[in-house]
Amino acid sequence: MEAIKQHKGLVYPMNRTNVDTDQIIPKQFLKRIERTGFGRFLFYHWRFDDDGNKRSSFNLNDPKYDDASILIAGDNFGCGSSREHAPWSILDYGFRVLIAPSFADIFYNNSFKNGLVPIAVDEAQVNEWLEKAENGNLHLNVDLETKKITDDSGVEISFDIPEYHRQNVMNGWDDIALTLQLAEKISEYEKSSL
Repeated sequence: MEAIKQHKGLVYPMNRTNVDTDQIIPKQFLKRIERTGFGRFLFYHWRFDDDGNKRSSFNLNDPKYDDASILIAGDNFGCGSSREHAPWSILDYGFRVLIAPSFADIFYNNSFKNGLVPIAVDEAQVNEWLEKAENGNLHLNVDLETKKITDDSGVEISFDIPEYHRQNVMNGWDDIALTLQLAEKISEYEKSSL
């Protein structure tokens, strides 16, 4: 997992609430056995029509968001089923940070486990950033070390995420890396139980 201490990126605004995991990655695309390749199916039914053509009405198809790496959305992002493919598809598309007033619990934890950083921010601030990103380009600087987000106009807000998740993301530790930190103790235990 790639470590993230600080991330600066262009914001994509998804001005929708209750975005569920089936909208993030529809069930018919869950047949792959690897974690990659899901980005092309992100928000598939919103991005494409029945013939596979891009919908001009869905703003992620606007070229001005091609390089976006921060997604801002409405309340309760990631609700629905517990599919881990949802954070995989968001990461594979190119997003590294998610900002919303709230996230579904399982999605929130799955995101951290896969190196995607979900940050809950006050709804009024989210709405302000959504409007700025819809009306022009908005860049945010997300600093996990100081737990602050700064926008283009110098507005700075503090955020909080569980320290366990913060340390794992800043160091690039997934569950396997955490287990390998205990390799010596595991080996000692295995030898003593023979």
